[in-house]
Amino acid sequence: MAEPTFTDTAAGPAALRRSPLAHLAGLLRDATVTGPRGVAVSEWPCATMVSLRVDPESFAGARVEKCLGAALPARCGETAPAGPRTILWLGPDEWLVVAPPGADPLTAELQEALAGEPGSAVDVSGNRTVLELRGPAARDVLDKGCPLDLHPRVFAPGRAVSTQLGPVPVILWRTAEDTYRLLPRSSFADHLAHWLVDAMSEYARPEVP
Repeated sequence: MAEPTFTDTAAGPAALRRSPLAHLAGLLRDATVTGPRGVAVSEWPCATMVSLRVDPESFAGARVEKCLGAALPARCGETAPAGPRTILWLGPDEWLVVAPPGADPLTAELQEALAGEPGSAVDVSGNRTVLELRGPAARDVLDKGCPLDLHPRVFAPGRAVSTQLGPVPVILWRTAEDTYRLLPRSSFADHLAHWLVDAMSEYARPEVP
């Protein structure tokens, strides 16, 4: 009788993760448009994300800020860098802490900082994925399906808000002048990726005078 085979899980569950858009890597790459109306989209797969709830005026809030090494953003649209992490404001007592793939989510440390006071710190890395849209035409692509005013005087680099892109709810985060990160729920990522590729296709053709 043949010996049974097993999947090696020695590296832990994270080693078995597959990003929601791994199957579309070729489609996203081939959709890249170059030139003065250039635009490209790619997935930032398996980013680390923590959902954080706490009263920012409480002692627990102060301990959480010390743990993160940064003050919690206080207003809609604000973000705060915290080492390799960025804290995105989602509500008066709610934030999303986003870090590159493989970064320590600090979940245990944040839970310890709460010390039993009202609040929560939950690793939600599998709940969303991150799409990065960049290039001179990136804002034009977003304007096709986003109700926000994306002019830099209103939505400058460093801003992040919950909004809609086409039919998909997303967190939209502008990281640079021509670069945006979109955070959809993982279950909507495939649809959003196809929406973006379709919206980008116009810029591969000559501009109509």
